[in-house]
Amino acid sequence: MIIRAFPCLLLFTFGCQNALAWTAAGSVRLPAANIASRTSRSSRSVPLTRLSSTSSSPSTDELAATSVSPPRKGCVVTVDCRLLPEGDFVPEPLIDGVVLNADDPPARLSFVLGQGNFLPGLHDLLLAESGEAKLSSIGDKVDQISLDAGWGARRDDLVATTSFEDSGVDPSQISVGSQLYLSNGVPCFVTEVTEATFTIDANPPLAGASYAATVELVASEEGPRVVPYEETLSFNSRFQVATFALGCFWGGELAYMREPGVVGTGVGYTQGQIEQPTYEQVCSGTTGHTEAIVVTYDPALVTYERLGQLAMERLGENRYLRNQVGNDKGTQYRHGIYYHTQEQKKIAEGIISSYGEDCQTECLPAQKFHFAEDYHQQYLLKGGQSARKRDSSVIRCYG
Repeated sequence: MIIRAFPCLLLFTFGCQNALAWTAAGSVRLPAANIASRTSRSSRSVPLTRLSSTSSSPSTDELAATSVSPPRKGCVVTVDCRLLPEGDFVPEPLIDGVVLNADDPPARLSFVLGQGNFLPGLHDLLLAESGEAKLSSIGDKVDQISLDAGWGARRDDLVATTSFEDSGVDPSQISVGSQLYLSNGVPCFVTEVTEATFTIDANPPLAGASYAATVELVASEEGPRVVPYEETLSFNSRFQVATFALGCFWGGELAYMREPGVVGTGVGYTQGQIEQPTYEQVCSGTTGHTEAIVVTYDPALVTYERLGQLAMERLGENRYLRNQVGNDKGTQYRHGIYYHTQEQKKIAEGIISSYGEDCQTECLPAQKFHFAEDYHQQYLLKGGQSARKRDSSVIRCYG
């Protein structure tokens, strides 16, 4: 049902109360009177304390012994990090390192520098490309520096108020926290309801939010190169790379972001015939590429076999469909495990063969991986879904 066209906004509902009344999983800026009720609606199934650190992380001395200084793009950096929310927004933490009390301990985070994951501001602290890096040597520390939560300033032109009479919406279907959708599928939220009107906010969930960050650089290590399969390939790093195709790459990437031991993810296109394809070209089905996820991981913390099994779990019964995952059909949505080394090949073949001869999941040498456009990277995290390690909340594949 079309509600109304505003400047920059065209809203619709799906005609069912359950969809309309769904509460946002991410942080939403609400009037002060609604803060208490918002914080009680968390759907997270894993306690905050369990997700704050990785108990099997290497020691500080072990990390420092292999460090590269200053950090550069592509390095795997390790930081001790505390992110304390600033201002009046009520967070439901979407990444590790977020604390709710000033005396909470820091979390130890490892991530591929310059490849997204966690907050863009964390990368900016370490990359001199964005100015003078504030953390350039092991042991450097910043205290209580303000970092944007990832979505910049709020935009007033993405907030609008309409009357129930003009919109044709039944007032019984609308309450603060209800979700509506823009015509392009981007969600917006009802932030205020009166007897005659309701107000919606189409700003991203964390727009205008920030954290007071205390961050210390613990280590900076060489990251692995994302290269095609070679029979004699050995990674140039203690970290390794894996490539999986699971249909639409947004949901699969978030699943790997949540996996302990994964230090970096990126989405893109592989197994095709042309260089640097665009999303539109790949979607045409004429380039031979499939949507894929590249995963950088620490084999001391997670095995390649575990990552491969996670791929098959994500596929479910779709593993028996050819060129299809869910409602997404075409060669660009074919699924596969694309190995980079002989060792990965052996493991991948064993995993796929365990599902019988009817399994349609490809098991092929990894070809060149082309990173997708920036707006596709970490898409569901940007949309307000949690990327915290071990988070088991349902992944909504379209935002």
